[in-house]
Order: sequence, then structure tokens, then C-alpha cells
Amino acid sequence: MNTLQGKVAVVTGGNSGIGYASAAKLKARGANVIITGRSEERVGKAAAELGVTGIVADVISLSAIDNLVNQVKESHGNVDVLFVNAGIFIPAPIGQITEEIYDAQFGINFKGAVFTTEKFLPILNDGASIINLSSINAYTGMPNTAIYAATKAALNSFTRTAATELAPRKIRVNAINPGPTETPIFGKTGMSEEQINGLAQVMQQRVPLKRFGQPEDIANLVAFLASDEASFITGSEYNVDGGMNVNPLLS
Repeated sequence: MNTLQGKVAVVTGGNSGIGYASAAKLKARGANVIITGRSEERVGKAAAELGVTGIVADVISLSAIDNLVNQVKESHGNVDVLFVNAGIFIPAPIGQITEEIYDAQFGINFKGAVFTTEKFLPILNDGASIINLSSINAYTGMPNTAIYAATKAALNSFTRTAATELAPRKIRVNAINPGPTETPIFGKTGMSEEQINGLAQVMQQRVPLKRFGQPEDIANLVAFLASDEASFITGSEYNVDGGMNVNPLLS
């Protein structure tokens, strides 16, 4: 099913987790895929495994995004699909939030996302699809996620306005809100394995379908929103959470 045949797709943070699975899915649908990430080693390894182009870029740096856009334009021309996926999660309770925790998450999750869109706009084809990876944490009020959740709430608001403003170019902008998903992001939080496992058990019990999502569950929706099959969908948010937001008090 080559619904993206000949399309050029960029996936930020594409060297692991949801980004990696989405890059694989987009390629399987016929797209020419470019993945990005902060680690030269991890990007190179993932790109080789996927058979796609890998470019090192840290979206917290605007000059790095400029360089990324220039490289993409030189190697692939204009872009049809932009999956703004790069993000970090640093848990901290109210009262223990530091400036570093705030700046890192807003710098990557929101500022990085906004300027990825800004910088890519000149090389986005009319009719392109922008997909922002958000989170159900934008709405859940989950403890220790205040700043992370705020970045995602801001991203969802940005998505709606961007969809309105870019509609004259037929550029569609949508957001995906995953629920608990098995990705490496939790392993980068500094929590111990015991803490991560404990959190996982609690979260899984709150999911009506009683399992964590897999990166492929999100990738399936990314591929749909990237395609012309979703040509009348813009400014929307999709919860991919096993029903967690249907009844957040479920236990």
C-alpha cells in the first residue's frame, strides 16, 4: 500500500521509539524518509537499519534546525510530510522544578517544535502534512509532569492556530496525543529501573485496554495523517491511549 509513493518525509527524533517506528512505516508506504536526532552514533545506526537518510540535529538550537533544512533541501528538495516528534520528559514535582528542567523541556518540546515548523515552511510543498507529537499529559494532571504537560498543552494550542493560518496553502497540521507507550523516553529521565517499573504498573492499570501502547500503534496514525487519505483533516488532536482519557479515574 504505497500511499506515500514519491513523498519526502522528515521525522525529528527518528532514531528511537515512536520516531523510529514512524520512519519505518512511512518508508514502507513509499516515502523517501529523513530522520534526525542529537546523537551521531544513534542516528547513524538507526538510519542504516531503516535504510533512510540520517542527519544529526538538536532542535534546541535554531542554527542546527537551519542546517538541517539546508541539508534536506540540497539532498531531497521540498518536503511533503513533517513529523515533529523530538521531545524529552524530565519528571519533577511542584516545589522541585528548576530552571534547567523548565528550559530543557520548553526548549526542545515547544520552542524546538515551533521553530522546526517555522524553518521548514519555505520548503514545505503546498498540501503538505505537519504532524506534532503531543501527549495526553496535556490534560491528565498527572503528578510530576507539570512542565512536560505544559509544553504539550502549548503544542496543541499552536497546532490549532497553525492549522488555521496554513490552510490557504492546504498544509494540514494535526497533533497526536499518545498515552503510555513503550519507548526509551522513560529510561532517559534519571529514574531507577524500580521506579520506572512501579510507574509502569500504576499507569497500565489505568488503561482500559490494560496494556501499554507500542510505537507502531502511533506510527499507524502518523502514516494515515501523512497521506492524502487524511486530506480533509486539519487542526485535530487524536488520543492514542487505550481509552485512558475516557475515564481517567479508572483503576
